[in-house]
Amino acid sequence: MERLTAAYSAAADPERAVAQRAYMKDVAPFLGMTTPVRRALSRTVLAGTPRPDETDCTALALRCWQRPEREYQYFAIDCLRRHIGRCSSAFLPVTRHLVTTRSWWDTVDPLAAHVVGALVAADPRLTGEMDRWIADDDLWVARTALLHQLRYQERTDVDRLFGYCLRQSEHPDFFVRKAIGWCLREYAKTDPDAVRAFLARERGRFSPLSVREALKNIGD
Repeated sequence: MERLTAAYSAAADPERAVAQRAYMKDVAPFLGMTTPVRRALSRTVLAGTPRPDETDCTALALRCWQRPEREYQYFAIDCLRRHIGRCSSAFLPVTRHLVTTRSWWDTVDPLAAHVVGALVAADPRLTGEMDRWIADDDLWVARTALLHQLRYQERTDVDRLFGYCLRQSEHPDFFVRKAIGWCLREYAKTDPDAVRAFLARERGRFSPLSVREALKNIGD
């Protein structure tokens, strides 16, 4: 963390940071680095370090989430995506904390698709936890449940996917409605006929946004 803070601080661009913070609706301050610069610095900081275990991943993620600047959370997410295979199902509560802390799509979505999704795939018993998350009052927890199968392709639990979409079909928030359309659109790459048939039956239960997003690449 000391090396990371020194490297990131030296590359800060206050003018760019103002624009980035505005674009992200003031969810957090930024240092003002571009993604290629940030990732290059991250590789330098990590060079020569041993592969982290679950304890390391937990400590790193929590410490990065304590930092105010958003780039530190991005650093943690990149590390978790790379090493989530070294974490057990016991890491899911840590991920929930990350999802529900200073929540916005830029951190929630990669955590859902690449961290939570990987944990559930490795331990199917966690699907019960996803069944609870989809009913959660926190919209970001529900969005995570919707998106956790985003990369599953033919391994997708289709009944659960469609059931989750129906469970949140009347949610008033843009981010949940968008997530419904997104997860259906992604699964349509694997089985477009199943998505068309599902929406043919249930279309009236979804917002126009969800339907439009779901059918974007396959049509009616």
